Amino acid sequence: MNRTEIKIGGFGGQGVILTGMIIGRAATIYEGRNATLTQSFGPEARGGACSAQLVITDEKSFYPFVNRPDILVVMSQPACDKFSCELKEKGLALYESKLVDVSRLPRGVKKYGIEATRIAESLGR
Repeated sequence: MNRTEIKIGGFGGQGVILTGMIIGRAATIYEGRNATLTQSFGPEARGGACSAQLVITDEKSFYPFVNRPDILVVMSQPACDKFSCELKEKGLALYESKLVDVSRLPRGVKKYGIEATRIAESLGR
């Protein structure tokens, strides 16, 4: 079974849960795959720790939890510090380039910085 694990972390209000929902829907609609999303967030409306875990498979998955993500998306430094040790060797890290320092990520990890906050603000979000 082909299985992709994705973990997304940041602060509430950054679109962490929405990102997981969009990726999951895209995988099911455009690739015909199965997706399971679990989420975790604090009681704060904005600014609290927040994460989404997404499992995408070709067949039904009876274990919908992320153990070692293939892809890690981090929008805050605390999320990077907390989740970077879970990323698979030779995994992919996408990060908010203005807010996150990824210098401590393991060697061999592919890293791509995105100015996500600036892009969202330019779109009026």
